Amino acid sequence: MNENIWVLASADSVAIATTLILAALGALFTERSGVLNLGIEGILLTAAISSFLAADASGSIWLGLLIGSLAGALLAGIHALLSVVLRANQIVAGLALVIFGTGLANFLGKPVEGKTVTTIIHPLSFGALTDIPFVGPIVFGQDIITYSSIAIAILSSLYLFRSRPGLELRATGDDPATVDSQGLSVASIRIRYTLFGGLLVGLGGSWLMLAQSAAWHQASTTNGIGWIALALVVFAGWRPMRLIFGAILFGFTLQLPFTLQAEQITFIPSALMQMLPYLATLIALIALSRPSTRNKLGAPKSLGIPFVRDER
Repeated sequence: MNENIWVLASADSVAIATTLILAALGALFTERSGVLNLGIEGILLTAAISSFLAADASGSIWLGLLIGSLAGALLAGIHALLSVVLRANQIVAGLALVIFGTGLANFLGKPVEGKTVTTIIHPLSFGALTDIPFVGPIVFGQDIITYSSIAIAILSSLYLFRSRPGLELRATGDDPATVDSQGLSVASIRIRYTLFGGLLVGLGGSWLMLAQSAAWHQASTTNGIGWIALALVVFAGWRPMRLIFGAILFGFTLQLPFTLQAEQITFIPSALMQMLPYLATLIALIALSRPSTRNKLGAPKSLGIPFVRDER
């Protein structure tokens, strides 16, 4: 067994987890407010191509990240309009957002299909710390967005469970009628956190484009990560700290087929290994569709249910 291969695979797992953490956090904030957004995959794709075009035109990574994040917030705003303001079926609205986002990304990206971006996000330099056996490449071989995503997850946990706005957010997802009786606007809270969630998802898609892909390929840029992020929220029990470990685990399963191939381990079919994250995603989505199972998993009690004031 080649230890270097497994060290690199573990380091790549942490890197891949960046998009999963940010996208799952975006979904978590949205769902904690009571809004179910299944359109994460479409948002990721639109953010990815937006960041690519902005970075390619300007030569600035930071502008690319900003434009991609704002594109994510814009698409989430469409979902908020449909789900919160117009009270459309949230599952249908989310699936429509996937189709719209995928089509928009395909349209914007067609002229640059296969083109590489000249400015990409590089890992930070920690000098000799990176050379520490096993730990160095994994802990000190990441870029600033990867470290920031972990910091955001930690701060999100403190915000949700140690602050009054976090309490209001959780209450909105569990019992919006009580929040309304306290003089707070349920619609305003849901719209605000849906937009914020879209911003985080957009940042995840932008990082994926500018740090991992560096070339636009509509068919393989996100590769279903948006759906995995939705499953990750369920497996984490809607708790940000658990997302970190779950994202790294999912990242490892995504990386594992390539690692086994490099080790020339063939008794485990690579197709089976590639299928595992998506099988877990399917199980999580089935669980989300059943209210009884959803409650047992710790989901917000009013998740996916529009709030109508006269029905209190």
